[in-house]
Amino acid sequence: MSSRQRTVQRPATPLRALPPLRFPEALPVSARRDEIAAAIRRHPVVIVCGETGSGKTTQLPKICAMAGGGRAGLIGHTQPRRLAATTVARRIAEELGSPPGTHVGHKIRFDETLSPGATIKLMTDGILLAETMSDPLLSQYDTLIVDEAHERSLNIDFLLGYLKQLLDGPRRDDLKLVITSATIDAERFAWHFGRRIGAAAGAGPADGAPAAIGEEARDRIEPAPVIEVSGRLYPVEIRYQGFDDTHRDDDDESDLPSRIDEAIETLWREAPGDVLVFLPGEREIRDVAEHLRRLHARETASRTGSPWSRGAIEILPLYSRLSAAEQQRVFAGSGGRRIVLATNVAETSLTVPGIRYVVDPGLARVKRYRYRGKVEQLQVEPISQAAANQRAGRCGRVADGVCIRLYDEADLAKRPRFTDPEILRSSLAAVILRMKALRLVDVEEFPFLDPPPRKAIADGYALLHELGAVDAAQQLTEVGRQLSLLPVDPRIGRMLLAARDLDCLREVALIAAALSAQDPRERPIDAQQAADQSHRRFADDKSDFVSYVKLWDYWAQAQAEKESNRKLAQRLEREFLSTRRLREWADVHAQLADAVRALKWRSNTRPATYESIHQALLAGLLGNLGFKAPDDAQYAGTHQTKFAIHPGSALARKQPRWLMAAEMVDTGRLYARTVARIEPAWVERAGAHLIQRSWSDPAWSKNAGHAVASERGVLYGLTIYAQRRVDYSAIDPRLSRELLIREALVGGDWDGRLPFFVHNRRLVAEIEALEQRIRRPDLLVDERDLYDWYDSRIPQDIHTTQALERWWREASRADPKLLHLSRDALLRKGADGVGAESFPRRLSMRGLDFGLDYRFDPGAADDGVTMTVPLAMLNQVDAVRCEWLVPGMLKDKVQALAKSLPQKLRRHLVPLPAWAEGFVARWRGREGSRPLVDALVEDLRGEQGLRAAPTDFRPEALEPHLAMNFRLVDVHGGVLATSRQLAALRAEHG
Repeated sequence: MSSRQRTVQRPATPLRALPPLRFPEALPVSARRDEIAAAIRRHPVVIVCGETGSGKTTQLPKICAMAGGGRAGLIGHTQPRRLAATTVARRIAEELGSPPGTHVGHKIRFDETLSPGATIKLMTDGILLAETMSDPLLSQYDTLIVDEAHERSLNIDFLLGYLKQLLDGPRRDDLKLVITSATIDAERFAWHFGRRIGAAAGAGPADGAPAAIGEEARDRIEPAPVIEVSGRLYPVEIRYQGFDDTHRDDDDESDLPSRIDEAIETLWREAPGDVLVFLPGEREIRDVAEHLRRLHARETASRTGSPWSRGAIEILPLYSRLSAAEQQRVFAGSGGRRIVLATNVAETSLTVPGIRYVVDPGLARVKRYRYRGKVEQLQVEPISQAAANQRAGRCGRVADGVCIRLYDEADLAKRPRFTDPEILRSSLAAVILRMKALRLVDVEEFPFLDPPPRKAIADGYALLHELGAVDAAQQLTEVGRQLSLLPVDPRIGRMLLAARDLDCLREVALIAAALSAQDPRERPIDAQQAADQSHRRFADDKSDFVSYVKLWDYWAQAQAEKESNRKLAQRLEREFLSTRRLREWADVHAQLADAVRALKWRSNTRPATYESIHQALLAGLLGNLGFKAPDDAQYAGTHQTKFAIHPGSALARKQPRWLMAAEMVDTGRLYARTVARIEPAWVERAGAHLIQRSWSDPAWSKNAGHAVASERGVLYGLTIYAQRRVDYSAIDPRLSRELLIREALVGGDWDGRLPFFVHNRRLVAEIEALEQRIRRPDLLVDERDLYDWYDSRIPQDIHTTQALERWWREASRADPKLLHLSRDALLRKGADGVGAESFPRRLSMRGLDFGLDYRFDPGAADDGVTMTVPLAMLNQVDAVRCEWLVPGMLKDKVQALAKSLPQKLRRHLVPLPAWAEGFVARWRGREGSRPLVDALVEDLRGEQGLRAAPTDFRPEALEPHLAMNFRLVDVHGGVLATSRQLAALRAEHG
């Protein structure tokens, strides 16, 4: 049994034999069909370089059939665009004289005409890639043609890499691959798909491309054959009209319409003919169209005789977003002259009929992914040499052609030969996800023709991690596995997955389908205001996404009310809605519905809330957020970006504080398109695995019983929240334990009632009170000593009061006094002899007791000792006794009074502390028996023989704390007055 029979699965319905193959002899490729067929038979991979107009696209499937393809499996033929796939399928069917779908059919995203038994299948490259998920060996095909390979889209590059691996392996060494394009880097493709010398005829290609293959390796590799086919039916003259001295200082973009009309006038002065003008984008097309229409009207009115005044001129735009009707105008016949203004969509896939002249400014709008800002940029860039050749090849089909290039030949020579592959300027998330799901080698090892830069790979993984599709080790998660089953961009798929969990799948599925298709709302160039007014009914002041729901409901209602399909189409046209794009939207939605149904997801039956819908959408858009401060003109976005809401959004004037966007596009200014108001709390939930949290100002919380800190959450550089008080104990257990011991246990900042804590705090309070009474702040041991004492006894994993209580209850069973401090442990060395009797709590006089309070706070009004005097007992206070204060303070007062003596007396008392201590001892038990100054005079005379008088002392010079402070209170304990002057209190309140 042959290899082909082993590996190709024949279709359930036998393939129909193709009708007799006929090849139009006018096409250059027809003359080379035998050579191409022979190469296909001998080699697994053949590269056909056919210039525009060579007929390669329509004739190669038939040449493959001539070479034996289509017998054991389908001949698959990929195109990068849907329109090309359907057009080519119809054309080949016409040449075979077969109804569409019978022998030749197409399968594109929204349509399929392939009937059972058909042999040739036209499809987009995306369709073939999607089939690899269910049929990794592509076993229904025996031949594959990858057309327009020069476009080097992500799909094409991934498909070529996948096919190379398939051909390298033993299970599909029977597969035939034809790579074709009008302009291609043939040598690179040839070496990339070369096969090892000495291998069997059916052996697969060898690894490598020219840059990676050494000379020795090249000697062992036979490159794939390259067949070049001429394409021009008529010669094409190339003219260069670069900037001359008169234009050199002008702005290229603003001068472009004038330079284009000059080029067209030059051509029409020579001979009439339709003109194809290439422009970077829609805006440039509108500007140039308006300029040419004004020029035509002005020249016609003035009858100047210039080519612009010689009859009707039809100016037609051509770009992908045009409605189907407007696109068809380009392909319809016309009796007058035509100017077609097109983007690069007309370079390859679309052949505009009747074109004799091409005007090429040499510019294109290219989409590039900016890794730093995580946004796509649409920027105008010079085209490559290959693209310039493609554009020139659009003429010369009906007669001798002329291509005017609005740049210098020297400029062209400096440009790159080929356009940068999309893989070098795109996000790789979808590619990596597919590779993971297919269990292919890592993207770094995958045989891409141009390996993507490491930065692009890292960015792709970062997006997948953002979506939860891969874990930190870059392995596919369950979320990623489910995303790989959905035929949509990973971001869109993540929205659907979240919608399933939030019970809003109905609404999010139709929004996801809308985001995956072209907007059905049309905005014709000549009716933009009317279109905007009509579309206003769908606007929502909080969300552009909701407008899709409103539009869907409107369309459903219109379908229910329709009298006929024709009248429905007319109604939609009046409302500036594209019937074709609405159907495409419905087709995508149906595909999504089938996909989620296969996954057994259930759609919600009740209308979903705004919150659930947008939280689901947010799951796929975490990188597209913005916050606008009231005084800021722009939004602050992720990755340090600044942007504005696109003017076409219903929220452009509302300016919500927080928003998310379906996409960020840089067109010179960064705009957010399709936006909605969101709450930052939603971002926290959806992006919990992405938010980077930082903490500041850690502190102890008495109420919480643990350390707290101020938390700040940042997503991709955008602050989501700040100054949030959070539990810090799990974040930094070491510091939290330190705060527990230092603030709660040592500092007493806790309301705990554990026996050890109550006991220890009572002892500390007693010693602190003693310090106040004796005016010595050095009795209690240092806080660091207390900290070390607790630290040595409490386990390291205890960092909250709750944990402390649990541990203590268990540990105290064995040792109830485990954390009980002793008085000796709390007193410093040398302080153990200090007694409290010298600083009594109460003072008795005349049979009454008065409470005493102590405070050591120099400068404070109540510094020293304060006697509390009830109003009713004010007159019972013994002023003389109060002069003597309390035993512990008497020595200091006596010493201070001695210092106030004149020098001639004071010098006999040196040293003063010893003399003061002797006085206190001699008068112990006689305190208050006479005024203190009188007692001092008597003692000086009796003990020292000094003739002193009371007037020699100056009590008024003493520090305030050396006089009794009186606090007068009412019957309820309320303070009426405080003073150190007893007489003054009695005068006012006695």
